[in-house]
Amino acid sequence: MTDQQRVAVLQEPERMTVETRPVPAPGPGEVQVEVRAVSVCGSDVHYYDHGRIGGFVMHAPLVLGHETSGVVSAVGEGVKEPAVGTRVAVEPQRNCGRCEQCARGRYHLCPWIAFFATPPVDGSFAQYVVVPAGRAHPVPDTLSDDAAAMIEPLAVAVHAAGKADIGPGTRVFVSGGGPVGLLCLQVAKARGAARVTLSDPVARRREKAQEFGADAVVDPAQEGEDAIGPADVVLECTGVQAAVDLAIAATAPAATVVLVGTGAQLTLPLDVVQSRELVLKGTFRYAHVYPAAIALAASGAVRLDAMVTSHHDLDGAEDALLAARRDPESIKAVVRPG
Repeated sequence: MTDQQRVAVLQEPERMTVETRPVPAPGPGEVQVEVRAVSVCGSDVHYYDHGRIGGFVMHAPLVLGHETSGVVSAVGEGVKEPAVGTRVAVEPQRNCGRCEQCARGRYHLCPWIAFFATPPVDGSFAQYVVVPAGRAHPVPDTLSDDAAAMIEPLAVAVHAAGKADIGPGTRVFVSGGGPVGLLCLQVAKARGAARVTLSDPVARRREKAQEFGADAVVDPAQEGEDAIGPADVVLECTGVQAAVDLAIAATAPAATVVLVGTGAQLTLPLDVVQSRELVLKGTFRYAHVYPAAIALAASGAVRLDAMVTSHHDLDGAEDALLAARRDPESIKAVVRPG
């Protein structure tokens, strides 16, 4: 194996280059992964457009990409599993293992978390990455490389559904038909929700939602809460003020509202939250859900490959980031560094 690799680097907003860098070697307890597929997340696009997301700000060039699959290509000292040659979905976070949050099992809330493609941590628009062995989750051969990469956003949806305690009989409203919204829809259906309604202003996304089993779809520009509710659970996947307002308006009394999408400062109608005794929950990434997400995808209950709308090589990483801007029907662009 060569000791050099090609890496796509965001130098500054709206400027990508491809560089040659050393191939990282795994240390004790780590594995090296030859990257096969990286699906593009909205956060990657946000860094490309603005160089920041909230308090996470680029101060130096950054390698984007965190929805990653590949094959274990080398292992560090003390690693027995996963072995070289194992196909894996990469959980792109490294926690300290010593703080209070880690001790309580909430490792995703570790104040020293290092997450791929979040400044200053580089991501996986590269031919090789190194991760802790426990964050390289084996996947069955029935899952494609693309699907294995999308275990990461599926983990977001699984975590959100768990927060909402969706089960048989639950009436669910998914606000937003982007990739995470479409995954939340599929996870809710897999958990036995009685009815799932999805809202999105883009016609193609509403069509995809119907393909993925939505019981009803709503154009928020044309229809209000009467076409949606009452919902026992709301999964808000946009972070957009107007969508949040509609989502809360559509709740049944004692409903649970889970904020999944990342947005700027939002205002909430606290009078509605109080008078309906709503339960409001935030989510930040996920923890302990990769095995469940992999099993769900392997069962066929969630269709990941059907969400892929374009493929790009490493030289086309910038095109992958611009796919949604150029084509409103784009759902998931995938970069294949090899």
